[in-house]
Amino acid sequence: MNIESSHSSSASASMTRREFLSSAVVAGAGSVLLGCGSGTPTVSSRPPLDLVIKGGHVFDGTGSEEKLLDVGIRDGRIVALEGLQEANATRVIDATGLKVVPGFIDIHSHVDLDLLQNPGAESKIRQGVTTEVTGADGMSVAPLGGAGLDRSLKAFRDDYGFDCPYRDMEGFFGLMEQRRHAPNLISMIGLGTIRGVVVGEANRPATADEMEQMRRAVIRAVEQGCWGVSTGLEYTPGSFASTEELTALVRVVPERCRIYATHMRNEDNRLLEAIDEAITIARGANASLQVSHLKASYKINWGKQERAIAMLQEASDKGMNVHADRYTYIAYNTDLVALFPLWSRDGGTDGLLVRLKDPTQLLRIRGDVQRKIDGLGSWDAILISSVKREDDRRYQGKTVQQIAAEEHVDPFDFVVTLMEREDGDVSIVGFGMDEAGTEMVLRWKNTMIASDAGSSSPTASTSRPHPRAYGTFPRAIGYYQRERKITTLPDMIRKMTSLPAQKLGLADRGTIGLRQAADIVLFDYTLINDRATFFDPHKFPDGIPYVIVNGEVVVDNNVQTTALPGKVLRSRI
Repeated sequence: MNIESSHSSSASASMTRREFLSSAVVAGAGSVLLGCGSGTPTVSSRPPLDLVIKGGHVFDGTGSEEKLLDVGIRDGRIVALEGLQEANATRVIDATGLKVVPGFIDIHSHVDLDLLQNPGAESKIRQGVTTEVTGADGMSVAPLGGAGLDRSLKAFRDDYGFDCPYRDMEGFFGLMEQRRHAPNLISMIGLGTIRGVVVGEANRPATADEMEQMRRAVIRAVEQGCWGVSTGLEYTPGSFASTEELTALVRVVPERCRIYATHMRNEDNRLLEAIDEAITIARGANASLQVSHLKASYKINWGKQERAIAMLQEASDKGMNVHADRYTYIAYNTDLVALFPLWSRDGGTDGLLVRLKDPTQLLRIRGDVQRKIDGLGSWDAILISSVKREDDRRYQGKTVQQIAAEEHVDPFDFVVTLMEREDGDVSIVGFGMDEAGTEMVLRWKNTMIASDAGSSSPTASTSRPHPRAYGTFPRAIGYYQRERKITTLPDMIRKMTSLPAQKLGLADRGTIGLRQAADIVLFDYTLINDRATFFDPHKFPDGIPYVIVNGEVVVDNNVQTTALPGKVLRSRI
């Protein structure tokens, strides 16, 4: 049985996923308003529709070909398809020449707390994202507690200007419902976050009592509405968890929510070993596996991409539920601290900063960091994207090599100094992947398109984000499908809509059909394209004139409205 949003209708809840889709998708929708039939009023005499989208080329999101249809919306849901020539509607959008598709579901997102500062989520809404799935990479916004609580509360206060009012996912969801936001919001629970609260930042096994505390924390988060668990096994403290610990924690998740989304333990030299571990954990926990931002980083490893996909396909062929997500760029975005070896991060960022002041340990760290840089090619592969201090913002949008040359310093010495000044809080973009490998991943039938990004605003953001925050989804269509032709347009839309919805068990979104939530994107196939670049990222894409969330127009003829119709979608177990 699938999970459904708390807003799903009782009618759809009583059906299986296959039955619901077969009755709801465009092909079987018929030519009448929902509820019309013998003895009911005619179309023209019924209460007015809130919105009609007329004359568009509709893709239902399942991978089927387009159909020329009208779409009628009332009370946030699709209630009519076809037969709307005489319909009474509050508003009509002429979609002639446009593609009409389900709203894009960003299955791997980091918007969560961004919505407090930018509830319009401009960079994501403008590229057609109507539902954000946050809590990725083992890092969720809750629970808060343990030895790091004071640091977390201070960071929240510094970033958002008020005291954090929540401690668990229930409190966070309540806060977001109170504040309002444009996209819908879903969250995973981060096992790294839970380990940090219960075990702390130390590199050691969890005790039996700590394991029990973590099990209870996982169950509680899912009961409060999380849709599965995530890990970030290259980040502390999640990286200190063993395969056995992770399997045990995933196993306690109720079966209908047992998604294991993992930023694996390694994505470069030990990629294949990491793939094997991810499959082992998911198999041992009987979980649905989602490999986050699947890639082979460093030129020496690019040849491993094909084998990595083959391993995942083999697991799928043997009956496991296996998918991957991936953004549409050859550069990743992470924290600068990730360049430093795992042993040096024992105790978290604070532990690292102490070791950077020890000449003996610093020498060893230098050697380990340089080996990573050698894998990337040079310090020109590392671009500074975000810092906190005003004085350091001049470095944003420049590579470490460029900065070092301008300031006549050693690149590693600059990085250490920057880490110390910024208290370890620095974001980077790393150019580590190749186009052939990227296309290979995006082409795989079980890959979902995802941004792995927060939201930004051209007027409010002070950082230089990865361009994926603005361009992931239009780039998938405009560049990889239309220009590179790595797959068909119906299939690319499927990767953004029904495929992530099915992965989640989100029955009332991800397709255009009767009773479905009215999350809809209209785009011009000839114009759609990303405009954001690594050096000038704050650029909205072309060719997406309308975005609709829960029946409300949030992008209207290329202008974002003030509407904040997004809902917190909680899992139901």
